[in-house]
Amino acid sequence: MRLLVQRCLQAAVTIEDKQVAAIKQGLLIFVGVRTGDRPADAEYLAAKAAKLRIFEDAQGKMNRSVQDIGGAVLVVSQFTLYGNCKKGNRPSFIDAMEPAGANELYCHLVDCLRETGLMVVTGEFGADMKVSLINDGPVTLWLDTET
Repeated sequence: MRLLVQRCLQAAVTIEDKQVAAIKQGLLIFVGVRTGDRPADAEYLAAKAAKLRIFEDAQGKMNRSVQDIGGAVLVVSQFTLYGNCKKGNRPSFIDAMEPAGANELYCHLVDCLRETGLMVVTGEFGADMKVSLINDGPVTLWLDTET
């Protein structure tokens, strides 16, 4: 499982010209699920993201988590995080999990994030979404469970 985590001042998801989710300061997290991922992967990454110290403290150092600042999280499914572009010019998505299983693990990750006490909103799994973001920093990090 792979997360692309972006520290943001605000982020939103729009589907068919209707805003379905929005947050102010916090994290925008894109989620890719790989064939072979398990619930334990979602649990690990949810705990890691919730505690990730990427917000500034009073001294200007990245020392606070989204929990520490009372921020929110917007979670968006994105199978293209497992796009392989090594051969040719068209990405291969062979490593991405099939949709039913990926949706189950995506929902488990969202539930795990909510269990930390964070306010969590989501896009719509499998939908054609328009995602807007004001990236803060910018700060963008990969988290994954691959060794």
